[in-house]
Amino acid sequence: MATSTTTIPTTTDEQSQPNLSIDRSKWKEHDTPQDCGFVSTLAVTLFLGWNGILIFIVVYLALLGSVREYMIFIGICTLSLVFPPHYLPCLGSRIGSWMVINAEKYFGLKTVIEDEQQLIDISKQNKAVIFAFEPHDLIPYGVFAFSPTLRRLPGRVGEDGCCLMSSAVFRFPILRNVYTWANSLPVDKKTFLNRLKNGKSLTFIPGGVQELFMLENAKPHNLVLLLRSRKGFIKLALSTGSSVAPVFGFGMNGSYGYWLPKGRLMEMYSRYIGYFPLVFWGRWRIPYGIPFPQKIMVVIGPVIDITNKGNRITQSEIDKYHDLFLKELVALFERHKHDAGYGECRLTIV
Repeated sequence: MATSTTTIPTTTDEQSQPNLSIDRSKWKEHDTPQDCGFVSTLAVTLFLGWNGILIFIVVYLALLGSVREYMIFIGICTLSLVFPPHYLPCLGSRIGSWMVINAEKYFGLKTVIEDEQQLIDISKQNKAVIFAFEPHDLIPYGVFAFSPTLRRLPGRVGEDGCCLMSSAVFRFPILRNVYTWANSLPVDKKTFLNRLKNGKSLTFIPGGVQELFMLENAKPHNLVLLLRSRKGFIKLALSTGSSVAPVFGFGMNGSYGYWLPKGRLMEMYSRYIGYFPLVFWGRWRIPYGIPFPQKIMVVIGPVIDITNKGNRITQSEIDKYHDLFLKELVALFERHKHDAGYGECRLTIV
């Protein structure tokens, strides 16, 4: 597979040039003191630890569980799958907000918005913004920074935002409820397009789960993003006149130990089922547990304004804005990598 480094390609189109001279006085930073105490750890366990919890319950029931315990577990899972994921919305919303607020403390979340006024202006126009978050890493938990509960984004852009995740997550009992309470939805074209048409912003990861194949334990300073062929979101932005904002999440790499089964067959299988079967471990070396409490930093670059083309979209327009997005994402990484402790890292886009 051919690769390209962080070198910014040149173009003759002035609108396609990346904005390299950023006015730091416009930056809005919000830094949360880190707290890895009992309450925040419990909240993150209920938020991100359900993979391990469910596996532990299944193993326990298989080896030691009684018939009564087995039936209770089956009943709970059945109810979770039968009822809609947003069942009991008031209670679910409170649980989701509590988890997200404590995750903010657990990870000591820091956000940097390079041009907040742009987002305020877009909110006043009732337009949507596609926050294209990278990298995916093992589990892209950094997207919780866009939760309306945390109020990190201004105006309607922040109030109506949500995260679009792999549809496979919403096929699992309990997980589907937890992530719905945390303001997430399946990342399918219908949901994506409906939100944009209604002026509702969203966050998603264009590289997707396939970026896991790019992870290499032996090369921790190499960050590889699978973006060269990911142009569908640009086409949807053009069809609705929605803006696109490059986003980079620092601090997630190294938050888990892992073993990745690789190969063409595994890649095809993971694409088919919508998630990547792998072995990982987190805090206290617990298999499928919560991440190590590493401080994370999420940076949001200047918004790329995209003209509404409706159904009159050409491939050259898609390519132009996609190239601009890649350049802006790379420039965003370069501007913040030293502050985030990534000075030795090399970014590659394939």
